[in-house]
Amino acid sequence: MPVIDLFIDGVRQKSSQNETRNIIHPANGKVVEKAQEASTVDVEYAIKAARKAFDQGSWPKTTNAHRSLVLNKVAEILQRDKTLFAQAESQDTGKRIIESEYDMDDVIKVFKYFAELITKQTDRKVNVDRENIESIIQYEPVGVIGLITPWNYPLLQASWKIAPALAAGCTFVIKPSELTPSTTSLLMDTLTEAGVPNGVHNLVLGSGAVVGSPLSSHPDIDMVSFTGGLMTGKKIMATASETVKKVALELGGKNPNIVFADADMDAAIDNALTAVFLHSGQVCSAGARLLVEKSIRKDFVAEVARRADLIRLGAPEDSFAETGALISAAHRDKVEKYVANALAEGAELKAGGKRPTESHLQEGFYYRPTVLDNCHTKMQCVQDESFGPVLTVETFESEAEVIALANDTIYGLAGAVWTKDIEKAQRVAKQLRHGTIWINDFHPYVPQAEWGGFKQSGFGRELGPMGLAEYQEAKHVWQNLKPAASNWFDGKE
Repeated sequence: MPVIDLFIDGVRQKSSQNETRNIIHPANGKVVEKAQEASTVDVEYAIKAARKAFDQGSWPKTTNAHRSLVLNKVAEILQRDKTLFAQAESQDTGKRIIESEYDMDDVIKVFKYFAELITKQTDRKVNVDRENIESIIQYEPVGVIGLITPWNYPLLQASWKIAPALAAGCTFVIKPSELTPSTTSLLMDTLTEAGVPNGVHNLVLGSGAVVGSPLSSHPDIDMVSFTGGLMTGKKIMATASETVKKVALELGGKNPNIVFADADMDAAIDNALTAVFLHSGQVCSAGARLLVEKSIRKDFVAEVARRADLIRLGAPEDSFAETGALISAAHRDKVEKYVANALAEGAELKAGGKRPTESHLQEGFYYRPTVLDNCHTKMQCVQDESFGPVLTVETFESEAEVIALANDTIYGLAGAVWTKDIEKAQRVAKQLRHGTIWINDFHPYVPQAEWGGFKQSGFGRELGPMGLAEYQEAKHVWQNLKPAASNWFDGKE
């Protein structure tokens, strides 16, 4: 059986404790490969390699133009190996092959975007309104970065961090989710082939407690970037404060999808399904809260529920399937408990709420798309993430009411507004406290636009110019071209 090794200082190696973890295919529950379980000794070695590569190596000192060439080469290799990566991604996550192929297209775009962006960055001259003074802002790499990525979009989330970090001239140690390490491991070889020097990119595998924790606590790590759950994010933030390192966090969301009565009903219904049931709801920006204007609620919810019951589940290679399995048996158990608690709170089950009955789905970790009606913001099912295929439905009667409802959450990652009244859409969008707002759409993003959350969805931004800036320090260099005595202290007795 294949075993995924660690990658440290340009070399594939076993864990120092010689332990491995089984990687389970969510579609059938079978072990498909094994991954090395790093020890704290291995993590220390990886951090030292990244530290040496930053302090003594060539990568931070090379030109923006050279780093751009390397990133473009990465994109070329990923395009060449697209099928290999997509298959590995689906094997780990259980998502359909077509979804993994779409993800690969987006990963390639991310590397190309930062390859182009870094060539446009120059030092900024500051007008200080004084003769013989040259004042310049220079942009330098932050240093050694600890990257911790989630299991739902393994390579895509890694690319959002790795591409700008490399563009800026940083070195890094990355820990992917222990459930989905395959494509991040493959990427290490891609980076080497593209010309990234040894020690710049390092991969450690294992649990968050053993492997992830040092990436937020070690004094030789200058910054930690984490995408994942709120509780883990809080721990990382607290741990990082001990060494006052830079932190970027994307911690998920409970995202409102607002539908006014004057919306295009066919488009709004179709996208309400996509918003929450894409990748079986395992999306941080999933539109898991449906807020429908009262006058259309009954018919709208009935049609969403009818169509939810028709969604076809299946394995990655099943061309008939429309969505796949949940990531693990443990996660499915959590989703089942979430739905049970929602029903106990008074939610009304309109669709799903159970495991599928088809014989070919029994070995995988599947759960039917679920619609819960008659919900309100005092319910835990509205406030807490399920991170599964579960839609809660709320009702509103006015613009002011729905804005208040949509903002009644500790999260603030994304949201959407559906209406034919563009002025109303813009008014509502402006007042929503979420990092991304779609109007008459849901889910699209582009590398050129920043991504990140308000409130407890985290801070910092990925993608866009600010995504590059996260991995840079701004240094002010003041040069006096004609130095002279200031005579502030004259030295006389």
